Amino acid sequence: MSQQPMRGMFPVLITPFDEQDRIDEDSLRSVVEYNITAGVHGVVIAFATEIMKLTEAERLQIAKVVVDQTRGRVPVVVNTGAVSTVATVQYSQQTEDLGVTAVMCTPPAADVPVDEKKAHFKALSDAVGVPIFVQEAGTSLGGALLRQIAEECKRVRYAKVENAPPAQKVYEAIQHGGDLVTVFGGASGSFLIEELRRGSQGTMPWPSLPHAFVQVWDRWQSGDETAARKVWEREIAPILRVGGLVHKEVLYRKGIIKSPRWRSPQPAPLDDMGQRELDEVCERLGIG
Repeated sequence: MSQQPMRGMFPVLITPFDEQDRIDEDSLRSVVEYNITAGVHGVVIAFATEIMKLTEAERLQIAKVVVDQTRGRVPVVVNTGAVSTVATVQYSQQTEDLGVTAVMCTPPAADVPVDEKKAHFKALSDAVGVPIFVQEAGTSLGGALLRQIAEECKRVRYAKVENAPPAQKVYEAIQHGGDLVTVFGGASGSFLIEELRRGSQGTMPWPSLPHAFVQVWDRWQSGDETAARKVWEREIAPILRVGGLVHKEVLYRKGIIKSPRWRSPQPAPLDDMGQRELDEVCERLGIG
């Protein structure tokens, strides 16, 4: 794997489940392959993978399957966060042993003192030999503290920034730590163009539209912002507007996964109007 900084489109994988609520490994491999074939620059296991609904053994199972399926073709980033520092370190070491490229975790809760937040990342940095992404989702460190942590923690070299307002938060992180930390956007790629304009080096969207996200990236890298925006508005925005819970359905309609089910407790389904809107968007985009 190249030692060049990771950048580009890094979709967060979904976890396919069968009707018995077991992980469907074949469908998971299909999602990985579908995204690699589309030209993504890396894959991620994180909150959209439903990691909070998985057992500890299942989290490791998914990481093992994804590392095996990628076969070193693209980096694999895994959210290894836990409430405690001990658990975060342990899970990070376990996933590193499986061959992941980098680990990612959110900062400790907002009411945790700054020194404890810094100590959390220092303990993780000292315990692993792979790069660390700080995921700014929910609890926010802010650009200045992110830089302090990066200065004190040699493994903290990436950030995924998606707190509101996302584009402005991305810019703040870059302004404070851009020489030390490679900053990605998030929030499903909803603000991708705005983040790229501010210096973002990539994003972590859903894995249902990898071809479109790669096209946006390629056009942006060639200097054609107008073409990049057109792809985003034509192929990505319509799906995002329907809602974040449609991506398994999109992958199901494309024949990538065998079932669109989510693990219980399952989110509320689309109402009749939302279902009709999804049907219209899929028909317009030639999905299913």
